[in-house]
Amino acid sequence: MLSSLLDLAPFLGDVTFWKYASIPVVAGLVGWGTNWAAIELTFKPLRFVGIRPFLGWQGIIPSKAGRMASIFVDSTMVKLGTLPELFQRMEPDLIAAQIVKVVRPRMRRYTDEIMYRQDDQTWRATPEPLRQRIYSRVEETLPGLVDELLAEVSERVEELVDFKDLVVGRLVNDPALLNRLFLESGSAEFRFIIRSGLWFGFLFGLVQLTVWVSFPRPWVLPAFGVLVGYATNWIALNVIFRPLRPKRIGPFVFQGIFLRRQKEVATAWTSLVTREIVNVRSIVEAMIQGPHADVAQELIRRRMEPLVAEAVAPFQLPVEWTVGREKLDEIRQTVGDRAVQLAAEPFDDWHFHDDRNRVVEGLLRQRMVEMPPEDFQGLLRPCFQEDEMKLILVGAALGFLAGLGQLIFVFGGG
Repeated sequence: MLSSLLDLAPFLGDVTFWKYASIPVVAGLVGWGTNWAAIELTFKPLRFVGIRPFLGWQGIIPSKAGRMASIFVDSTMVKLGTLPELFQRMEPDLIAAQIVKVVRPRMRRYTDEIMYRQDDQTWRATPEPLRQRIYSRVEETLPGLVDELLAEVSERVEELVDFKDLVVGRLVNDPALLNRLFLESGSAEFRFIIRSGLWFGFLFGLVQLTVWVSFPRPWVLPAFGVLVGYATNWIALNVIFRPLRPKRIGPFVFQGIFLRRQKEVATAWTSLVTREIVNVRSIVEAMIQGPHADVAQELIRRRMEPLVAEAVAPFQLPVEWTVGREKLDEIRQTVGDRAVQLAAEPFDDWHFHDDRNRVVEGLLRQRMVEMPPEDFQGLLRPCFQEDEMKLILVGAALGFLAGLGQLIFVFGGG
């Protein structure tokens, strides 16, 4: 061992030796750097930085948030479950019970608020026993009305909620969340892409060294820089997704590294989706604020109208005689508007929220684990496919610049 080092000693002090030794090292660094840059440019920055339209950059995913979110829905979400199915899995009867649990203790305050607003003097003059009867009748009527409301919502949920708009809107408004969908699903793959660039680049660098020693022409280093930057990205992307299904070669079994992690990815991905995108609260908010909000709001108003009749019934007179038709219409409108305003409030209870999320998460996770590889790769593949060639070419360009720099600064221009 000592004699071998002594034999090598004359070369270790030779500048030419270190110049040549730098070729595979630089190639490895180029492979690592170009792959790292490709991942960074895919996700960052969230907003355009520079001077529009061409002088600057925005992460590929955030810059095409609408298209990427739409692909995400079409390639993945619709294959895991329909909105009616997911809503049924959330158990509408439990949702109704949660609404009643939260709203019932506040019904007296809401009743006072509405009645004072419509006819302050009359409500103040109403005897306390009569008020108590009104409170009781409203509280007794509420559960049945909420059950009927949720039953109709369950039957018409696709008419009331635009599922694609719900998901796409959430992701477009929050590009950081869109990034997380890909980053948390493919965290291991992104690390592999970056690290593999170093090793693939080093191996290409050994070939580059052999060519340079035999054929030291000025174009060799820049040309190999292009090859390293291009090939390391291309190889890494293909190793992630190919082969789709396990292939045995001798004692070894090969499959794309992302596809081998299907169970692990399903657990992380479904947790994020149900926590941040598809849950009871987001569905209710999409219902009362989304493209079909007018239909949903009218449904809520119509289903809550009987509360008005219950409120005036204890006066034991026809409703119109008691408060007047015009005043009655105003009360109905106020009750309906208040019900719409309060629609999402019961789901601020995070214990209930998480409980329903876990149910949906379990369904989505099971189905994702059972997805065929052709469908499962659609979870991460669009992240690269949308501008895959652009990323590879960026790697090639960076490799060219590194090779040119090495030619000029290490070998003095060849």
